[in-house]
Parts: sequence; C-alpha cells; structure tokens
Amino acid sequence: MVKETKFYDQLGVSPSAGDTELKKAYRKAALKYHPDKNPSPEAAEKFKELSHAYEILSDEQKREVYDSYGEEGLSGAGGMGGGMGAEDIFSQFFGGGFGGMGGGASRGPARGKDIKHSISCTLEELYKGRTAKLALNKTILCKTCEGRGGKEGKIKQCSSCHGQGMKFVTRQMGPMIQRFQTVCDACQGSGDICDAKDRCTACKGKKTQTERKILQVHIDPGMKDGQRIVFSGEGDQEPGVTPGDVVFVVDEKQHEKFTRKANDLYYEAEVDLATALTGGELAFKHVSGDYIKIPITPGEVIAPGVTKVIENQGMPIYRHGGNGHMFVKFTVKFPKNNFATEAKLKELEAILPPKAKVTIPKGTEVDECELVDVDPRKHQSAGRRDAYDSDDEEGGAGPGVQCASQ
Repeated sequence: MVKETKFYDQLGVSPSAGDTELKKAYRKAALKYHPDKNPSPEAAEKFKELSHAYEILSDEQKREVYDSYGEEGLSGAGGMGGGMGAEDIFSQFFGGGFGGMGGGASRGPARGKDIKHSISCTLEELYKGRTAKLALNKTILCKTCEGRGGKEGKIKQCSSCHGQGMKFVTRQMGPMIQRFQTVCDACQGSGDICDAKDRCTACKGKKTQTERKILQVHIDPGMKDGQRIVFSGEGDQEPGVTPGDVVFVVDEKQHEKFTRKANDLYYEAEVDLATALTGGELAFKHVSGDYIKIPITPGEVIAPGVTKVIENQGMPIYRHGGNGHMFVKFTVKFPKNNFATEAKLKELEAILPPKAKVTIPKGTEVDECELVDVDPRKHQSAGRRDAYDSDDEEGGAGPGVQCASQ
C-alpha cells in the first residue's frame, strides 16, 4: 500500500518531519498566503488547504490515522478537520492575527459575532441628519454570579473536555477509523462542573441573561446608503469571549422627486412652452425643506432634455463640509391641439425662426400621407398577420398612415 503524502506535500515537508519542522513550514507558508497579505482568491484557497493540512499533521492522533489510512480514514463524521477553521488555526498558532507573529504568544479570547441591523433613512433625514433611539435585546454576563454560573470557588473545570465543552471521539468500524467532535456529556457543553446546590439561581447556571438596552444612533448629514455606524463591544456577551460590535447599516429610501448619486442630486423639472421660449420662473421644494426658486431669462430657450446645474445645492459632503451640486433636467410641456386660432398661429409663426423648407428632387414620385393618432387596437404590430402571408387575405395595411400616390 502506497502511503499518502498529500498533506505533507502541501506543507513542503517529508512524511518523517517532526513537530518543529511542521511548525516552521506552516508558519512560512501561512504568512505568504494569508488573506490579509495576499487578497487573491487563489491565495485564500491555498491558505485553507495549508491550515487544514497543518491541523491534521500537528495532531498526533489525526496524523496517525492519516499515515495509516490516508484522507479516507479521516472522512468519517466530522473527521476532516475537527471543526476548526483556517483563521482559528492561524490565530492559535500565531497568538491572534498579524499582531502576534513575533513570539508565539498564547491565543487571545475568541471574538463574538457582530450584530447587524438596517436603519431606514429618507433623503431628507440624510440631508439634515437625525438621532434615532433603538431598543436592543442583548445577552450579557449574569450580574449575580458575574458570568461564573455558580458560587465563587465552587466551579471546577471539566476534566473530561478540559473546559472546551466539546471533545473528540474515535471509533473503529472495520478497516475505517472515525474521529468526530461531540458535545461533552460530562458537563453538557458548559466546560465546567458545578453542584446543583451551588448553581446561580438568577441564570440557573447558564452564566448569561438577557438585557434590553437603548442605543442612540446618530445619522450625520451626508451619510450614504450602505454606510455603517458601529457600536464597538456592544454585541452579545459570553464567558471567555470578547463581545462583537453592533453595526447599523444605512438603508436609503428612494425619493419621489430626487435621485442621489454620491454627493450630487438630480431633479427633473417640467416647464410650459411659454416659459421655455420666453422666460419665467421655476420653483420646487428641496430635500432641505426650503424652496428653490430659479429665474429663466427671456431669450434663453429651454430645450426638451437639456440639463443645467445649480452649484452647491446637492447633499452635504460627509464630515468635510460643503455640498455637492444639483443637476436639473428639463422637460417641456406643449399645449393641447388647437390651442390658438389660425390668425394667432400666423402671428406666432412670424415671431418664431423660419420653418425648414422641404425639398424633394425633381422627377421623384411623391406619396401624400396623413398622420393620425395611434390606436393600440389597430396599430399594435404584435399579433397582426403578415401582409404578405396570402394574396387572398383581407385587411392589408392598417389605418395609421394613409397615403395616396400623386
């Protein structure tokens, strides 16, 4: 039977390597491929492989199983790694992150998970800023027993799991050896032993209790969608665990009139044809609550779709002062049909720039056509039969454009 050497090859050592050589090889490779040093996806995958290989080979029992039966021998329930992640192994080896590389210090306390909440904000609130009071139900260490779970001096570390709350169990089933992690049956996962009479009556030995806390969340002017407001160390508390953070994430509501892009605002304004041609005024309510009034100079024609800018009327620039800009895109509302008599239209025609003259090359056949309003029931192209399907079909062209050859 050929001995499997995959994990040894990943670390670049021989199967006869001792603990010191394994540690040296893992240290060198892990520092090279750690995500904080090398952010590529390939490096992240390589880091996981290295950490998994080191976890197996640095454990005397796992290494013995691997040397005897290869990776298949570890593939029993939970056998492939024992529940530790690559970052856990790295932190345990180096004493916690890149700050502890120098001397192999003991691993610091684990860190609890961050608690994330979404906080919905209108554009007006993000312009002015506001303070929100939010209630949070969080887990804290029991105040009665100070997180011990019982009377002081009456709590003993579980000798079965050495205070871990979990332990490894090895079973042999024929040629296969299974090694898996399970909750310690001696302490029911608590990691310590306490007589029932000495247990804390407030938390009943659980070491924690629930507390309702009010947090004041400050939304500063100019904050953006997705921005985080962090309350450090306000996460759930557990014995031996550093609390995580409570993180509020800004969720910007869509505005009915304005669109925001970074620090700039975009607004679509409608003006009537008379204002677009002869000047006038435009006014609308800003997200600040004030009204914006804009004069349109006579003679400055506002064409449909033109965009102009009002400087420094955008969103506040977060923690820098000043404001972005406001871009105004114009649409022009045209009058209804027959809005003026023929005589008035002649007067208007005399004022407006000359009409463009239509030129058609001499000798070209001309079709005189008439424009009519669109009727979806008659003019919808989808579902109409192809005019060329059959010479015998009735119908022909629809009434949208009527033409007569001259």
